[in-house]
Amino acid sequence: MKLTFIIDSIHQLDPCHDTSVALMEAAQILGHEVWVTQANLLSVMEGKAWAILQRVEIVPVPLVEGRWIAANPWYKLSDKCLTSLETMDAVFMRTDPPVNDSYLYATYILDYVDQNKTLMINSPSGIRGANEKMYALQFTNAIPETIVSADKQFIRQFVEAKGATILKPLGNKAGEGILFLQSGDRNFNSIVELSTYQGRVPVMVQTYLPQAKEGDKRIILLNGEPIGALNRLSSGSDFRNNMATGGTVAQTEITPREQEICTQLAAKLRQDGLIFVGIDIIGGYLTEVNVTSPTGIREIDRLDSTQLGHQVMQWVEQTLQLSRLYKGKN
Repeated sequence: MKLTFIIDSIHQLDPCHDTSVALMEAAQILGHEVWVTQANLLSVMEGKAWAILQRVEIVPVPLVEGRWIAANPWYKLSDKCLTSLETMDAVFMRTDPPVNDSYLYATYILDYVDQNKTLMINSPSGIRGANEKMYALQFTNAIPETIVSADKQFIRQFVEAKGATILKPLGNKAGEGILFLQSGDRNFNSIVELSTYQGRVPVMVQTYLPQAKEGDKRIILLNGEPIGALNRLSSGSDFRNNMATGGTVAQTEITPREQEICTQLAAKLRQDGLIFVGIDIIGGYLTEVNVTSPTGIREIDRLDSTQLGHQVMQWVEQTLQLSRLYKGKN
């Protein structure tokens, strides 16, 4: 297969942590061509999506005594070439948030890839329609008590009713801008004014889940099915459990309640073309659905001795084979 990954600059990726690297490495080991580009290198010409691509060769990252050890340099890039994305078997859209104007414009460009010819992971329209905070709201039996608003008084009433809450910007990643907000906080007005840009931008406010002290579970879903999980624990100096804020990771299992949540999501994720997804669960409640560049594969593989990247690539192989077989019969 020929696969393209739309990523942030490859120079910025951490081969020992980033899931994009794990996926590209797995594809290469399985004998496929791996190409990379960035969102700002996408174009539309004659009604088709094109990109400035570079083929990448990755030095596989071995696990040595429980640690990933990367070579330096760990990749080699070819010369750049302008290529139609429809010549690719699959395109992985894995640019990190925030989902700002440039991100949205990239998804509009990717709409001009014929998905009957090229598998899109994830669907550009699916990414646009699935704000990683808001998307969870439709699964009312799975989420904690939640409001979304820019209105200070409405937020105050909710916080006073619940006592302790978590305030989240709708567009950030890796725990950025998440705040603990409780009734009687003398900084309440300033926190809400800053977070909502003086009442112009809505934020999410959720009931604080005390079980967060026991960790924030990340579950990786492939075509709606859970394939691995890890538990993220705060550093102790920060209430957030995100790895990007210094949190640690621990081995975990998927509980029956968490499997039930995955089942609730599965059909909708498939309908929206959201194939590779990471969901966050605290105390049996769904808190986020990550569809842009969900991470966790390196950590799960290290903890569980799995090869999730290979599993994803084998699913892509099988999906494309079935698609071609179906087209051949018709």
